[in-house]
Amino acid sequence: MRWLLPESVDQQVASLAGELGLHPLPARILLHRGYKTPEAASAFLSDKLADLPDPFRMKGMAPAVERLTRALRQGEKITLYGDYDVDGVCSTSLLALFLRELGARPATYIPHRIGEGYGLNIQAVERIASEGTRVLVTLDCGVSAVAEISRARDLGVDVVVVDHHTVPATLPPAVALLNPHQPGCDYPTKTLCAAGVAFNLCMGLRKRLREDGFFATRKEPNLKALMDLVAMATVADVVPLTGANRILVAHGLQELTAARRPGVRALKEVAGMEPEAPVTAGQVGFRLGPRINAAGRLHDASLGLQLLTSESTEEARRLAGVLDSANSERQGIESTILTEALKQAETRKDSRGFVLYSEGWHPGVIGIVASRVVERFHRPTVMVGVTDGVGKGSARSIEGFHLFDALNGCSDLFVRFGGHKYAAGLTIEADRLPAFREAFERIATERLTPEDLVPRCKVDAVVTPRDLDERAVEALQKLGPFGQGNPEPVLVLRRQMARPRVLTPKTGYGSAHLKLALVDAPEVDAIGFGMGDRLSLVEGPVDLAFQVGMDTFRGQRRVSLRLKDLRIAA
Repeated sequence: MRWLLPESVDQQVASLAGELGLHPLPARILLHRGYKTPEAASAFLSDKLADLPDPFRMKGMAPAVERLTRALRQGEKITLYGDYDVDGVCSTSLLALFLRELGARPATYIPHRIGEGYGLNIQAVERIASEGTRVLVTLDCGVSAVAEISRARDLGVDVVVVDHHTVPATLPPAVALLNPHQPGCDYPTKTLCAAGVAFNLCMGLRKRLREDGFFATRKEPNLKALMDLVAMATVADVVPLTGANRILVAHGLQELTAARRPGVRALKEVAGMEPEAPVTAGQVGFRLGPRINAAGRLHDASLGLQLLTSESTEEARRLAGVLDSANSERQGIESTILTEALKQAETRKDSRGFVLYSEGWHPGVIGIVASRVVERFHRPTVMVGVTDGVGKGSARSIEGFHLFDALNGCSDLFVRFGGHKYAAGLTIEADRLPAFREAFERIATERLTPEDLVPRCKVDAVVTPRDLDERAVEALQKLGPFGQGNPEPVLVLRRQMARPRVLTPKTGYGSAHLKLALVDAPEVDAIGFGMGDRLSLVEGPVDLAFQVGMDTFRGQRRVSLRLKDLRIAA
């Protein structure tokens, strides 16, 4: 890795720490990340619900609220059409639960990943219209569905689009379009996931109904109770945890910890999470999210929707068990495809971008595998599974390479495609894959330098062992929740002498781990997962890049370093 060390901010640390009542270490990190004034740092640290922007700053909110209000008052049938990933399932669950509290009985529709593919399709629109729907709300899809929404309009169905994907030049004829990326939208946090947009729709609808006296004879819904769904979607969709997203996730994690929803309690149980322990963004990303995703990847995504909207503990536990089994099945399929993909990538590692494809690769898991290939080779990667002459692809990128723009440069080769900077999906005829590989590799060569292909380790602060006490570690947690756009801080210790040993994983699988006992800090543990092959580097003084936390072992709390990288000290 290439370490990007921070500039010195020592002269400003004491001032910012004093102004905000912060420990010096998080103050130093805030300064390094560009929050150089008390006002800027305080705005970043805020997690007050009152600091959420007015939902009516979002372009399209007024007509969306007006149309749904009319549907509620006139008893018109509303159908919610969501995507099959965590964001789509959580968005659909959230809006369905909210509308139920308002007295509506919305229908829901999640397309089958394999049979129908991403987004709206004409057949589904015609079926939904024939069943009496008058308002169709798309969730995590729809912004590019010009033909499908035109067909809905022709059938007398008004469409409200709730989406967050890249906005095309030609917009669909929806009665309202909610997407912070659209031109003219004044909503300040542009990086909401679809569930974040849907939550704003609920805020706007509740506000308008309150003004209209709707709750004079009806209990007003508690929107905070829905924030567990927003947090799951926001973390799983890997959008930046800044601005409104940070506030939504901070409160949503509290709701996930409380687990008042039967489906959430059951999901935490099958994921092996302690019922009373605080839920972290990492647990959402690696334990809860994958189980919601698993059904949509392999089977039927509506199982996740049923789980999250279930009011029965018994039914929730049954559904959670099904999702857990699907997740285990997904892991096995993923492992097989990853082995094949890595072999293919090795033969093309001189390329600056990968297009990897094969017959039989399951389209439901190739997105995850693409992420693993990116982690291994640090190159933008497109994975395509081919069935019956048609390829379904998922793509993941690296910093400095805008994936949607790159695919747009090959758009004449696709049946369809969509996405954003770091992730995308596509459908392509199999006989066009060689041409696509050639075009994508050419674009990657033009836009990426050799330096771009070296993984970067962005360091937030250089510290000494004296800086790493329990008080400092706990103070760092005030900068969370951590995730995309607000990564967990990376610290560096220089010229450390350590006694190393190698730990073999209990299962006997995977790479060995490197355990270090620091000579200058015997009360601190350090471990490098999968770094057992770097034992020979620790013969003399080393520099350590790491993230820090607290571990409890046999009743004793100790500072624990999770190594990101290490190198021989200069």
